[in-house]
Parts: sequence; C-alpha cells; structure tokens
Amino acid sequence: MIWNAFAIAVREISRNLTRAFLTVLGIFIGVAAIITMVTLGQGATLAVKAQISSLGSNLLTLRPGAGFGSRSSSAGVSNFTEKDAEILGEQIAGIAAIAPVRTAGLSTIYRSNARISTITGSTPVYFQINKWNIADGRFFTAADVRAGSAVCVIGNTVRVELFGTENPVGASIRIGCASCEVIGLLATKGQAGMGDQDDTIIMPLSSLQRRLIGKTSEHSINQISISAEEGTESLGLISDITEVMRIRRNLHSNQDNDFNIFDTRQIAETLGSTTQLMTMLLAAVAGVSLLVGGIGIMNIMLVSVTERTREIGIRLAIGATAGEVLLQFLIEAVTLSCIGGLLGILLAFALCYSLAQVIQVPFNFNTQINLISFMFSAAVGVLFGYTPARRAARLNPIDALRHE
Repeated sequence: MIWNAFAIAVREISRNLTRAFLTVLGIFIGVAAIITMVTLGQGATLAVKAQISSLGSNLLTLRPGAGFGSRSSSAGVSNFTEKDAEILGEQIAGIAAIAPVRTAGLSTIYRSNARISTITGSTPVYFQINKWNIADGRFFTAADVRAGSAVCVIGNTVRVELFGTENPVGASIRIGCASCEVIGLLATKGQAGMGDQDDTIIMPLSSLQRRLIGKTSEHSINQISISAEEGTESLGLISDITEVMRIRRNLHSNQDNDFNIFDTRQIAETLGSTTQLMTMLLAAVAGVSLLVGGIGIMNIMLVSVTERTREIGIRLAIGATAGEVLLQFLIEAVTLSCIGGLLGILLAFALCYSLAQVIQVPFNFNTQINLISFMFSAAVGVLFGYTPARRAARLNPIDALRHE
C-alpha cells in the first residue's frame, strides 16, 4: 500500500513540475544553507586549530609586559635572563622543553636583494617546541650555540625574497653588520594569526648576541618558549610558572605581574568554540528557510486537496479508508520535502567544495550533517503535510462527489 501511495505521489507531482519545484524551493534553499553553513564552519574551526597548532606543540610563550596584544604594556619592564629559562626547566614539573629566545629586526642582504627580516636567536630545542621541520640542509646544533657559529636557518619567504629559485643552503647572507652562512631551509608553515611564519631567520642565540646586537645586560631575553608535556593541565602549569617568575622578578604580593603567558592550546580551544557557536547561529538562521518551505508545502497540499476533492470522494465511496487517504496525502507531502532535501544536499556539496577553495578552509563534507538535514526535511513534510492530509481524510464521500 505504501509503495502504491508513493507511485501515485510521484505521478501527481510530475503532472505539474513547475508548481512542485516552487513548492520545494524553501526546503531546497534551507537544507543547502544549513549544510553549507555547518560544513564551512567546521572547516573554519579545523583551519583555526591547525594554524594555532602550527605555532608549537602545547606551546606556552612567556613575554615581558602586562597583558598581550593591544593590551600589552612592556614600557620600562626588564627582559628575562637565560637563567630564568634554566630555572623554570629545572623547578617546574610538566615542562617537556624550554628555550630562551631573542628577536630583532635587521636588514638582510644577498647580492642585489635586500629586505628587513625578523631574526630569532635561540637554542636547538626551539625547533622542537615550535614544530619546525627542515626542508633542506640541517638545523644548527648545541655545538654551534657554544661556539657562537655564524650560521642560520631561513624560512621559505626569506628564501623567495632573497634567493628566488636558487638553493640557499651553503650560501652566505649579510645580516646587519655580519656575514652568516645559510645551513638549512625550513619547511613551509604558512600564515597564522600572528602573521607569516615563514618570514623568519633563526640562528644560535650566542651568535645573535655576540655578532649582531651585542649583550650589554643579563636581561637580554625577550621571550621564553615552553612546551608542555602531553596531558599536562595548562592552568596549573601557568600558575606554577607565574609563581616562580614572580619570585625571580622580585614582585610583591600587591604588585601585578610584569610578564604575560600566551597559551596556544587555550587560544585554539576558545577560537574553536567561538567558531562553532557562530556556525550554529548561522545554521539556525538558515533553518528559517525550512519553516518557510514547510508552510509552502502545506499551502500547496491544501490546494491539491481542493483540486482533487472528487477523486477523494470516489476513493472513499469504493472502499478506501480515511487512514489510507491520510497516508496518501502525507506521503505526497513527505515526497516533496525529501526531493527538496536531496536537491539541497547536491547544491550544498557544490557550494561547499567551491567556497572551501575560495576561503581556504578544509573541505570536510560531513555525512552525519547531511543525514540529519535530510531527516529534518522529511520531518518538515510530515509536520506541515499532516493538516492537509487530515482534511482530505475527513471529507464526506457524498459531499466530495458533488464537488465541482
């Protein structure tokens, strides 16, 4: 009986394809909008987490100054010492690796090409903490740090700007007032929230201090990079670091911290949650189209009941039950909404694939979201098709046969 009802539903829909298309347009647009919003939102969340993750492995970054970003205030605040990093590594459990860092913006020259680059001085463990991989050549070693070797590793942006297509490994570039041999090329990381990660030159901390900027004070470290052990709770680790650093910097209980700690893991979780919330809000707004589509289905089905009153009267007169008539019109409404849902899924797939390339987020077409959207479109057909179907089932056969 259900199969016959479905066949009749398809026949009735095919009799007026234009009206059927206009009827399901709201469902079609609603399903496509919901799937597109959710899919692109999930892609954006993955992209944000990937960018934050590329900054480092469970990375904590310790900087002088109160606050971070636009709230940062480091005027008159002293930098850190190499001893600070050493003591943090020795006294605090949960730290997997720690590296003192000094950065400076200096001119870099290779033949006729020149630019201002960010020079980072640190130790070999810095590459591990910040998840750097080598594309060509090698990283500098602890022996290079002890010897203050004039060597450096460059990012891909620096390679393109200074060397073009030439292999930079083994070449010498001028950084500030000193010559430095390029011993390695870093694998590309791309953009992150803090800018182009590949626009960097990394060299031994001792080389930067001795050859380029000098070391006039023990407080020469403007950043300490910390990698937390897997499974370590961030808030507890930050609390321990804060306690040790307050002692190291002679801060009294009534004084605020004159340093800040940037936690990439918390930032990733916060941004991911925010993106998901915005995605759900957009999907809810898009879901209004489903409501509009459902009202459209109900209106058209009411018109269909009026147009087919004599047909309904004949079916009731020859023995069809009210339940069978109700089922017939309910199946027609559900069929219409399911067609709209399927068309919406196809449109959403095309939109998601195209827009993911444009906004550069991962294309993650979630089967679960598609199934939920399709089931929701079917539910809309049941919800809004019930009233017209019930009206058809309650018609009096005699009155229906007399209908003109």
